[in-house]
Parts: sequence; structure tokens; C-alpha cells
Amino acid sequence: MPGALGRPSLARRLVLLAFGWSLAALVISAVVLALLFRQAAERRVDQTLSELIDNLLSNSTVEAGEVFAPALTDERALRAYSGRYWTIAAPTPEGRVRPLVRSYSLFDSELPTPADLVSRLKANPAEPIAYDTRGPLEEPIRARARYAVLQGVPVIFLAAEDRTSIDRSVLNFAAWTAGAFALLGAGLVAAIIIQVRVGLRPVFELQHEVAAVRRGKAERLQGAYPSELVPLADELNALLAHNQEVVERQRTHVGNLAHALKTPISVMLTEAGQRPGPLAEVVSRQAETMRQQVDHHLRRARAAARTQGQGERTPVAEVLDELSRTLERIFREKGVAIDWDAPDELMFLGERQDLLEIAGNAMENACKWGRSRVRVRAAATGAERFRLTVEDDGPGLPPERRAEVVRRGARLDENAPGSGLGLSIIDELGRAYGGTLKLGDSPMGGLRVEIDLPQAEA
Repeated sequence: MPGALGRPSLARRLVLLAFGWSLAALVISAVVLALLFRQAAERRVDQTLSELIDNLLSNSTVEAGEVFAPALTDERALRAYSGRYWTIAAPTPEGRVRPLVRSYSLFDSELPTPADLVSRLKANPAEPIAYDTRGPLEEPIRARARYAVLQGVPVIFLAAEDRTSIDRSVLNFAAWTAGAFALLGAGLVAAIIIQVRVGLRPVFELQHEVAAVRRGKAERLQGAYPSELVPLADELNALLAHNQEVVERQRTHVGNLAHALKTPISVMLTEAGQRPGPLAEVVSRQAETMRQQVDHHLRRARAAARTQGQGERTPVAEVLDELSRTLERIFREKGVAIDWDAPDELMFLGERQDLLEIAGNAMENACKWGRSRVRVRAAATGAERFRLTVEDDGPGLPPERRAEVVRRGARLDENAPGSGLGLSIIDELGRAYGGTLKLGDSPMGGLRVEIDLPQAEA
């Protein structure tokens, strides 16, 4: 699921949200089921204890004010500390419980009772009371008490049973339920992830199409999208068309201005050439500078327009080979040797003319100022960028002068031929392609020029 660093993607957010409420629903369901199971188990025990109390109540007798218990055949109540107990007791004036008859299973012990048991039973005689307490062996027991009057004698019937098996059953049920719900949760998470991936696939396809437009592989979005994404795709296409229209309009304005200036500049150069003199030399020199500036800005406007349109793929190795051969012939008398290297599969995402101008200006500058050796390297720095490095063995350039020579028209030597636009052209064309120009010291002793440029996919 793609996403920016430190920023959750939409797919991850949807998965986390769905996982959160699913987990909450499963946990609540598991707790509710465990509680319901426990209540059902306690109701079954309470029912058993109620039946035991009913038998005691229906078969107990009173003779001369003394209560006699029936002869019950419950074997568990006949074994000491068996886990099933009963007691027939009488309430005391102080609100306590005084045992009258108890089961053999209690042996020499008594069933614990709450301090307010008598008052609660008398307040609602028809409603039995169930409570949890500890048995003779400190085992957890479930007890039930009922109030009755036998032949004018108030009596409290108590019955209890070891609830260890209940608690064990509840724990086992909770464990199995947790395991089953964990498997169900894992299945739900997997289903949610699949659903989100399938549901967001058109969004990912839209992202890929936008990336293709940005890389120059396509001019507009053409995919078949769901109705919810069609308005977004249409708006993006409209934005692309608008941007292209703006770029073309600006390019036309710059071109018209450049062409409008070329005619008067040509007239000025012609007139100055026909009238020799100091003034004519100044006019010729400045008019020539104006023409070069116009050509430079026209080229830059065209490059900016091309970067907004459909990209082209230019083999870097072919351009460097062509430039090396040409420059070695031009600087043959100086004996300059150009050592270049670039992978055959490395492609510049732009027009060949622009790469020729960028690399050509850098290499020509190195040949001009270098003594005899120029080294050129081009290598990818990532999936979408590559770096062109040009070095020479010349005198180099002091750090304090590097920012100066990048300015338009700045020159290291005013007596040297040229307009001083070489490094400026490299910088501005590189910026038009989203790149940067960096000047540094070369291990060869001269200047090191690094240009960052876009790379087309192989």
C-alpha cells in the first residue's frame, strides 16, 4: 500500500479503521458470550439448588416445635465435603442464622451466610436469594437461601454446590471463544485488506497514469474508471490541457518577442558594420550580446515548453560520443583528449538538442580551460535521475568566483572569446528540467561541473 514516509496511506487508514471496529466488535461479542454462558451455567446450578430446597421444604416436619429433615437419597449430600451441602436453619432475634439440621456432607462445618441475609429474606419471603461464598474446604460455592414458615415456625432453607466445575467450564468456553474469534478476526483482516486493495485499485491505476503523464509517456488520462473517479480524471485532464495551453501561450509570446527584436538588432549590426569607428564597435558588441541573449531566452522558453509536454528519450552515450569527437577536432591543436563514459541504457528524459546544449557547453568550457585532459562521466543516481560530471586538468576556479560565473554573461576572462553564457545556459536549461548545477574541485586539478538531470525509464 503505497504511501509517503511518515504519512499513512488511504488504504492503510481504511484497513486500520476497519480492523479497529472489527476488533472492538469481536472483543465485545466474546465478552458478552462468556457472560451469557456463565449466567446460563449459574442458572442451571440455581435450578438444581432450588429443586433440593423444594424437596427439603415439602418433606420437612415440625414436632413439638422442633424441625425434622426428610431422609433424602442424594448420595453427594451423604459424603463429607462432597461439594453439595444443605442446611435447615432458624432466624435469631438478632438477625443471624442458627443451624437446626445440616447435611452429612458439611460434617462439622457450617454454610457461610451474608450478614443481611435474614432481613433480605423477610423483606421479600417469596423471592429466594442466590450468592457466592466459600465452602468447608475454602472451595468456591454457589449457595441459595429461601424463607418459609412451617406450622408457625420460621425456617430458612440453605443449599449450596461447589462451583469449581462452573468456573472451569466458563474459562474453557472463553478460551475456545477467544481462539475462534481470533481466527475469525484474522480472516476479517485478510478480507478487509483484499477488499481495500480491490476497491482502491482504480485509485492506484489513476496514480500510475498521472505518473506516466509526468514522465512524458502519455499526454492525458485515458483509463476506464468507476463513476466516482470519472469527475476527478476529467478535472485532471482539463488541468493538463490548461497547463499546456498556458505554456504554449507563454512560449508563443517569448518567441514573438524574440523574433520582433531580431530584426532591429540585425539592422543595428548591419549599420554599425558599414560605418567603422569607436561608436560602431560599441554598438556592434552590445547588439551581438543582445542577439545572444535573445537566442538564449528563446531556447530556454522552448526547453521549458518541452518539459511540460510529452517527453522524449535521448541516449546519453550517443550524445557524449558525438560531442567528444567534435570537440577533439576543434581543439586538435591544443591536444585535448576527452575520456567519457556512460551506460548504453542511460536515457535522458528530454530532447536531444537540449542535452547537446547542456553537455556541449560544459565540455567545451572544460576543453577551453583544461590543459590537455577532460573527463566526462554520466551515471544514474536513482530511478528517475542521473548525474553528468565534467572535469578538466586546468587551473580550476576559486570558490568565491563560482557563483559569479553562473550569472548570465559573466566571464572568467573578458579577453577570451564567447559571450560568457555557457555555464548560465547549463544552469537554466538544467533548472527547466528540474535539475541543478554544482561546481567544485576536480581531483584532476581543474573545475568539476555536476549537472543533475531527469532519466527516462529503460
